[in-house]
Amino acid sequence: MRFNYQIIVIITALLFVLSSSLTLINYFASINSTTKHLKESALPLTVDNIYTEIQKNIIEPSLIASMMSSDTFMKDWLTHEEDDIEQVTRFLDTIQNKYKMYTTFLVSEKSQHYYTASGVLDKLSADKAHNQWYFKFKNSSKSHEINIDYNENIGDSLIMFINYKIFDDEYHMIGATGIGLKTSYINEMLKYFRLQYNFNVYLIDEQGEVVVSERSVNNLANISDISALKSQLSNIINKNNLLLEYNQNNNDYLLNAKYIPELDLYLIVEAKVDNFTASVKETFYLNVCISLIITLLIAVIIIFYVRSIHNKLNTLANTDPLTELANRRTFYNILEHSLLLTLRNNTPLSTLFIDIDNFKTINDTLGHDIGDKTLKSLAGILTSSIRKSDTVARWGGEEFIILLEDTDLAHANLIAEQLRSAVEKNVALKEITNKGVTISIGVTTANENDTVESLFKRIDNALYTAKNNGKNCIAVESE
Repeated sequence: MRFNYQIIVIITALLFVLSSSLTLINYFASINSTTKHLKESALPLTVDNIYTEIQKNIIEPSLIASMMSSDTFMKDWLTHEEDDIEQVTRFLDTIQNKYKMYTTFLVSEKSQHYYTASGVLDKLSADKAHNQWYFKFKNSSKSHEINIDYNENIGDSLIMFINYKIFDDEYHMIGATGIGLKTSYINEMLKYFRLQYNFNVYLIDEQGEVVVSERSVNNLANISDISALKSQLSNIINKNNLLLEYNQNNNDYLLNAKYIPELDLYLIVEAKVDNFTASVKETFYLNVCISLIITLLIAVIIIFYVRSIHNKLNTLANTDPLTELANRRTFYNILEHSLLLTLRNNTPLSTLFIDIDNFKTINDTLGHDIGDKTLKSLAGILTSSIRKSDTVARWGGEEFIILLEDTDLAHANLIAEQLRSAVEKNVALKEITNKGVTISIGVTTANENDTVESLFKRIDNALYTAKNNGKNCIAVESE
């Protein structure tokens, strides 16, 4: 019975398909869950956190700037004592150091002087580009504003200025004052959200120009430089919160925009979807590998188990369980094959048909246990007395049959006589039965016209003859 691996291959394939399918389903579910969480929770929450952080850093400085604009000393000084520069510089220096501001300033509408804690920093002019902020502010209806800008007279850092108009008693604008904050905390905040949460955060104005971004990381000048967002600029520059999905360079992105009225800027929080699904993909590949390994292990276990069962079944199907000799079915197949080889190679082939004399008496008088021991002992004698190339089998009951390869009739007859004599003289059989055991043997050899059936018929006749001749003898039938 040949072992068939086809069922093992099918089971292994089914196991792998099942485990891979479950892993694939779980992968897509995780991708969808991660993307959904990113859209509905992570991005909006990050936008709110950054907005809150910016507000928190603006409220106190805004109150300080408001206090400065309403301070009576400031108003009196601008109206009557502007020539005493030391007084105002001392005042600005006190505010700057007390509240740890990066800079404090005052602009006089009358003299157009720009004062800081260090004295007169500049004289404003409508012709100077970097002075335009003041004239725009002066002509606006707003009493205060927040803008982010550079001031080359203070340094090359980006500064958040909180500007307040100063009015006299008749509500005429007599100047502007306020404070300046370094935006480094914003840069650190943007860096934190990038490293901690994989978000790219920046601020843009109404033209889409990037006003604030993480230095040396985000080189984007205008949001419309992203080709996928060029047509979406009008949607992004909207005072309502917005969530956009777009694809750039074969990468999927999510973008959340929020208007910050205090800065008149738009907060952009951008997420590259792959950064958030990378761990899901890694888990997917790991699960596929684990599934494959487990499937292979199960396949190996199944192979060993099925092969073991197959071998046991094969043994049961081909072997006599009592004597452990080949059974009738197996012998029939071997003989059928040997006959074909004999005809092809023109070599002799002989058979011996053996029957234990008076075996029924042994069973009836001594019991079936003794009968079984007798059969097993005889099987051992027969096996040890023939060549390894020959085959001995239990034909059924107390009958045994031997196939002698490359053995003519005369030689077969000689072997039969040796077996008969060995059994008759065997001490072990005498101890088992208390009187010894004899056998009758039929001998024949195959001819070119033989089939399995004709050979069996002839050897059976030979055994029948031996039995009729008084048992414990050999009968030969050639044709």
